[in-house]
Amino acid sequence: MDDSILEVVDLSVEFSTYGGVVQAVRGVSFSVPRGETLAIVGESGCGKSVTVQSIMGLIPMPPGRITAGSAKLNGRELLGLSAKETNEFRGTEIGMIFQDPMTSLNPTMTIGDQIAETLMVHRGQSYGSAARTAVELMEKTKIPEAGRRVKQYPFEFSGGMLQRSMIAMSLACNPSILIADEPTTALDVTIQAQILELMLELQRTENMSIILITHDLAVVARMADEVRVMYGGQIVESGSVEQIFYESAHPYTLGLREAMPSNRGDLTRQLAPIEGTPPDLFDPPKGCGYFARCPHAMKLCEADPPVEFVVTKTPQHRASCWLQHSMAPGVSSVRQSHHSEGTDDG
Repeated sequence: MDDSILEVVDLSVEFSTYGGVVQAVRGVSFSVPRGETLAIVGESGCGKSVTVQSIMGLIPMPPGRITAGSAKLNGRELLGLSAKETNEFRGTEIGMIFQDPMTSLNPTMTIGDQIAETLMVHRGQSYGSAARTAVELMEKTKIPEAGRRVKQYPFEFSGGMLQRSMIAMSLACNPSILIADEPTTALDVTIQAQILELMLELQRTENMSIILITHDLAVVARMADEVRVMYGGQIVESGSVEQIFYESAHPYTLGLREAMPSNRGDLTRQLAPIEGTPPDLFDPPKGCGYFARCPHAMKLCEADPPVEFVVTKTPQHRASCWLQHSMAPGVSSVRQSHHSEGTDDG
């Protein structure tokens, strides 16, 4: 895409363990449009966090190893940089919000000092200047009484306030991309809504791109422009948020939708869990990774890895599933049965 700020192509990451080699990410490709939100969705262990951490240079090497692929930020290759070169873009050009702010912040430093430290290291500001900017950033993320709060420690903040502090820290150097790794997991629903609204507001005012890592489809529906669905270390479906929700093509995406609670339609409908377990990434399946759990699997799926098919008239909606082959029954009838049962994912 001409307006993409980040291009990831054929990224593969593995980890050496006592039990063998875990192929955590297998040939992942995606692009992040400028000023838009890309959501990477999937259940725990599918490889979504490892994908973004490898781009940020945050996976330990060893045991981790990037075996293939490319990740370019504004045309600059990020993979294979030295530690010094990585620190130049990490925090300045790409910011990151981690899943648990309590374990991501230093408990021995005040919130203000931790934000100021980022500015001193990456922008060369004096402590006094960085401290004043820290207060401004906390005000921008709507932390009340920022002048007083800036002197407090992490244990004195609630979960929502800690996450706002993490957002303030990630915005300190005006990054082009903000990576949010499960930013609302540890928060109650009211605070979740506030954090998501804050991220959307900051995206508009700062013109940032956002990569949202989540397993929560409700968050995706509210935040995302584009979606990539991951399973077993691979992207199995990609498209706009409307296409993923209303024209789902991969059985795994349909399964995620069926497991999503709704306050509309038939209130007696029970959630339908995805039976079985994810594939063993010590020895990934030869064919489709979803074969063992797929209710529509064909014999072909077990031995032959599916190619990527264009699903709808728009080329960006694609799915790696043999059901999209012209000679296969397809998932249109399955999708129709989901709608007839009163499922409403809006």
